[in-house]
Amino acid sequence: MSATVDLTNPIFTDLEAARAHFEAIRWPNGPYCPFCGVVDRVAPLGGKSMGPGWYHCKDCRKKFTAAVGTIYERSHIPMTKWLLATHLMCASKKGMSAHQLHRMIGLPYKTAWFMAHRIREGMRELSPTEPMGGAGKTVEADETYIGGKERNKHRNKRDSKKIGGMGKEIAFALVERGGRVRTQHIGGVTAKTLRPILVAQLHADTKLMTDDAGQYRHMGRDFRHSVVNHGIGEYVRGEAHTNTVEGYFSILKRGIVGTYHHVSPQHLKRYLAEFDFRYNERSALEVTDAERATKAIKGIVGKRITYQ
Repeated sequence: MSATVDLTNPIFTDLEAARAHFEAIRWPNGPYCPFCGVVDRVAPLGGKSMGPGWYHCKDCRKKFTAAVGTIYERSHIPMTKWLLATHLMCASKKGMSAHQLHRMIGLPYKTAWFMAHRIREGMRELSPTEPMGGAGKTVEADETYIGGKERNKHRNKRDSKKIGGMGKEIAFALVERGGRVRTQHIGGVTAKTLRPILVAQLHADTKLMTDDAGQYRHMGRDFRHSVVNHGIGEYVRGEAHTNTVEGYFSILKRGIVGTYHHVSPQHLKRYLAEFDFRYNERSALEVTDAERATKAIKGIVGKRITYQ
């Protein structure tokens, strides 16, 4: 499999090649019925009226395509453009704006915007069940603020109730050194807010690294907790530092500020999922652009979002 996105690949220009490619990802062991789950009673439907890619279940007697039960269901956008948009977003380290997608794939801006959010939904990890960290592993925790300064807004759009009067949203991240990241949109930075997240997401014997902020002060009750005191200019003390999570935040911030410019609180969780996904499937972990895109396409199964 190629390490880069080959834009001459027929899956981006030929509908039949695109359909076969998607079916191979959706059904690696052959087609099955998305309604009743039957495997050995599924047959392709012939006839020009139906078009290619239709199947029939002999048990529940329903017709379907590989797109049923996925984000692509009932979409009028050609599969070639779905695959191209997914590959472009997966290969762009700092993201790709809807305006750029709109120009590159030749669709209206609103359509490209909606496609991008659907693709992000495919990247989103659903209710993580496996805790991070463990014996001998180190996880760094930190938060960052996303959004414009309140003083730069028109006075009619200012909100004095925003965090610190700054009008910013908060993203809290856990990064396992040499491993994965999990980021979520939170409403406030307090021990009461963060401790349940840490306890639910981390193994108890994890080495936890944070800065000296007050919300982390008593985390030693639950983890092997080490702190670096940024207030006195201390950034590394032995193995204690938060450089990994801060490096991740620098990618996130450059993407949001430089590529997307503005992210609404309503959709922030999907942008965070996008950056998490690319980091977790990065080339340093020997994942190619093509493999990353394939994993994003697999993630669309069982998810639907509407324009509203």
